Amino acid sequence: MVNHSRTTKDSRKYGATMDTAVQTLGEPKIDSPLDSAYFVEDSERVLHSASAEEICREVNAGREPISFVKAGPRRKIYFDPSKLKCAIVTCGGLCPGLNNVIRSVVLTLFHTYGVRNVVGIMYGLQGFIPRHGHAVMELNPSTVAQIHELGGTILSTSRGPQDPSEIVDALERMNIGLLFVLGGDGSFRAGLKIADEVANRGAKIGVVGIPKTIDNDINFLSRSFGFNTAVSMATRAIGSAHVEALGSPNGVGLVKLMGRQSGFIAAWASLAQRDANLVLIPESDFDIDGPHGLLAWLEKRLERRKHAVIVVAEGAGQKYCSEEGTDPSGNVKLGDIGWYLKDRIDDHFKEKGIEMNIKYIDPSYMIRSVPANADDAVFCGFLGQKAVHAGIAGKTSVVIGTWNDEYVLIPIRLVVQGRKQVDLKDRLWTSVLEATGQPSLKPEKEEEGRQVIN
Repeated sequence: MVNHSRTTKDSRKYGATMDTAVQTLGEPKIDSPLDSAYFVEDSERVLHSASAEEICREVNAGREPISFVKAGPRRKIYFDPSKLKCAIVTCGGLCPGLNNVIRSVVLTLFHTYGVRNVVGIMYGLQGFIPRHGHAVMELNPSTVAQIHELGGTILSTSRGPQDPSEIVDALERMNIGLLFVLGGDGSFRAGLKIADEVANRGAKIGVVGIPKTIDNDINFLSRSFGFNTAVSMATRAIGSAHVEALGSPNGVGLVKLMGRQSGFIAAWASLAQRDANLVLIPESDFDIDGPHGLLAWLEKRLERRKHAVIVVAEGAGQKYCSEEGTDPSGNVKLGDIGWYLKDRIDDHFKEKGIEMNIKYIDPSYMIRSVPANADDAVFCGFLGQKAVHAGIAGKTSVVIGTWNDEYVLIPIRLVVQGRKQVDLKDRLWTSVLEATGQPSLKPEKEEEGRQVIN
């Protein structure tokens, strides 16, 4: 018997028991219309840990290793496709691949299962609330035929909380049996409240999440769609900053990238382009002033190499520029670290009487709004298919994602326990440090005897 619920080292990090059990609306009794599919059984699991050492330690202690339910088509399904009505909603900020996922969900519902009634909820969760007056969009293979070539989302989106009871009222009025939520951490928190309200009413409405965040910071998921496209676009910005830095005396290229709490885009893009000399992310604190701070480092860098490229994630250095309050999604408001650093660097070198030319690049909105690249497009297609398989089979309050190179079902309750962040001791960040040669910008974190080549 595989353990679905136990407190582990990972789960203690998030302060809760790591419960991987998947909720269902009821017993699936209908034969799947799929003729030649490889059906997945609920007993098929994907291990949480890929470490043979950790697995052996669990087994030797008499415990079954924690695992996730494998995603895929089931032999028996819960909903009758001929009578099912589905809804799709996109929430939060824009992200490459949203239209690809919408298209995949619609095509799978229509062509694989024969569902003929699918609607898109306009402008995020606002679309459920009558006072906003947003109409729904009918979705079918014709309406989604070419949308994967477009950036953004044909359903539009919005931020901000809405009353779960009003949302479930709308779902019941529209006779929706299955809701697909495309969003990130905040959207999944809303999805969990919707699923809980559905359960409290004893209703039979499935809620399936499909992870959307450029930052790649969704808990317990290896990857979220749009991230690879964002990294590809970000590398171009870093390359442009490098060209600009080389093009003038003491040139500095400063690039701000997405990453509120996690620096994955900054780290991966810097490794892909290898033109960055300093990478600043939310997980790693740094000083600006003082003998070990950013400004002192930059002086030495320009004296030695005559140019520099700095990459900063938007959530880095908030101790210098954070704002009060939260945004409509409930996130702590961020100060603009990019402009703050630009101004500080400008002022510092003017005071020193040192010629310096800085070019500031913020490609954030350009990155968010582009169509998905080929790799993300394929990934979006799989996510949409797996989401439909799960929902039709009666799985609810789950997110579709990848773990250890397998598609799995993760309970929403587990996903929203925390944010995934860059591990400063893992190979990703140590590779960034090796590629940039950057020193610690905190005196107490300096490594004795470390050779810095920049």
